[in-house]
Amino acid sequence: MTVNSIHRSASQGFAAKADSYARGRPDYPDAIVDWLRQRLGLKPGRSAVDLGAGTGKFTRYLLQTGAHVIAVEPVKEMRAKIVATWPEVETHEGTATAIPLPDSSVDAVICAQAFHWFATADALAEIRRVLTPHGRLGLIWNVRDESITWIAALTRIIAPYEGDAPRFARGTWRNAFPFPGFSDLREDHFAHAHSGSPEDVIVNRIRSTSFIAALPPDEEAKVVAKLCALIAATPELAGKDVVSMPYSTVAYWTEKIV
Repeated sequence: MTVNSIHRSASQGFAAKADSYARGRPDYPDAIVDWLRQRLGLKPGRSAVDLGAGTGKFTRYLLQTGAHVIAVEPVKEMRAKIVATWPEVETHEGTATAIPLPDSSVDAVICAQAFHWFATADALAEIRRVLTPHGRLGLIWNVRDESITWIAALTRIIAPYEGDAPRFARGTWRNAFPFPGFSDLREDHFAHAHSGSPEDVIVNRIRSTSFIAALPPDEEAKVVAKLCALIAATPELAGKDVVSMPYSTVAYWTEKIV
């Protein structure tokens, strides 16, 4: 699989908006580092693949475990951000169905905000190929709290543009499991929040969404105008220098069975 064969929303949107992605995407809770150590066994002397690494938003958490980190990302504009920010990371062009590593060569594969793009049997078979015996796969997502009125309103603004872009919220990624050669998925949750300026937390976050990032400039401008109108009309957001968007970080893991 080449970059030309990944979903159009991903290849075009993420290439066009790598800067917005880096600024607008939330970080992860600090507790995720202990989760990586305990659930995936990461520590000095171990190795981990950040698969679909994007701009490296999750890479720094993997580095904190002391493991050797290998980033695999098909979009060159995103990959360039990793190289610039984390020169110590081994970075490769590749996809979930063509990981440029030998058989049984890494202790863990982690997909942060990514697995829904490639939740197929072919991808799981390729991930299993590169994992060592009893190696582990981690799947991680930050999920917005849509019980909050203004966050639900954000979703209504962008929903008409989704098209067929894969999304975690649709749940179709779960259809890839159970998968032969992997144990049952196990699940952990962490409360989290993304704080910063309304431009980064809301506008740049939505602009970094694949199917919004892939829009023609005039259509994207209409979405941004709606977001700005929502901010202005929402008492919790209007006139604030710093706002906070609550998330739940959902982390799944499974082990290679031999």
